[in-house]
Amino acid sequence: MTTIISNPVDFNVEDLYVDLRPSLGCRVFLKCEGFNFAGSIKLKAAAEMVEAKERSGEIRAGGTLIESSSGNMGVALSIVAASHGYRFVCVTDVRCTPNARRLMETLGSEVHVVTEPDPRGGFLGARLARVQELLEKNSDYLWLNQYANPGNWTAHYRTTAPAIAKAFPEVDVLFIGAGTTGTLMGCANYFRENLPSVTVVAVDTVGSVTFGGQPGPRLIPGLGTGVRPQILDASLVDDVVHVAEPDTVRMCHRLVDHGFLFGGSTGTVLSGALAWLERRGQEAEELTAVAVSPDFGGSYLETIYDDGWLTHSYGPGPLGL
Repeated sequence: MTTIISNPVDFNVEDLYVDLRPSLGCRVFLKCEGFNFAGSIKLKAAAEMVEAKERSGEIRAGGTLIESSSGNMGVALSIVAASHGYRFVCVTDVRCTPNARRLMETLGSEVHVVTEPDPRGGFLGARLARVQELLEKNSDYLWLNQYANPGNWTAHYRTTAPAIAKAFPEVDVLFIGAGTTGTLMGCANYFRENLPSVTVVAVDTVGSVTFGGQPGPRLIPGLGTGVRPQILDASLVDDVVHVAEPDTVRMCHRLVDHGFLFGGSTGTVLSGALAWLERRGQEAEELTAVAVSPDFGGSYLETIYDDGWLTHSYGPGPLGL
């Protein structure tokens, strides 16, 4: 079937899954969300949040949007803003990959890079503080606030979750990474209402405070937060797995050895999924497990796929790659 579009927001592959048994030896089906013009799952939420502001009359042609992002949401909003005729200002930090920053700037966005973390809220806290500074100086800016915006999760309630349920009506367990928790909350709400037997497992990073963990340094953008997202309802989550960044890197390299180049968030989600399934032993063989991959690895060639960056970030000790 031929697909013809006139707006980059109108294209997204929703039904591609990778059977990871040949690569990882376990029965996990990976939903690949990077096949769109933004290259990540964030395009869904970006479009939903902006279009909701249009419907409410809060943003008009030529207006300026502002958001905090570690990378993918910034790229997605750059595309949505450009296609809708808006200016976009992204506040990111030094962990944002060079590729993501260049993409945003190429799409016409203004990028502010925070270089020092907030003592209590980490880089996210510092980014949010910079957003507030810019809002005070520019009264015409509209902050989308993905951390509290219901459009961040309703996008996945309407699209991602139903697509999984349609493809795998027998799904037993669903693994979703926790960043802003938009994907997590959209899927958790959908399955709680429609297939409550599904176990929803959130995968977070060590050093993230999202589920009450101790704050710590995190070098890989995407998952984890230094400030708990307001849209999170932890009562909808059945279990939480925390993954250390070296394990994220090991998983990404394990997958690339089989020809699959995925991003850091995917490595984290799959490392957590395997740990969760391995703890269940033989029982896991009977489960139908689905995991969500937010993006691919092209933006991470200078970080998690670069030997120099790995040595600088984690030391010369072996990562088992």
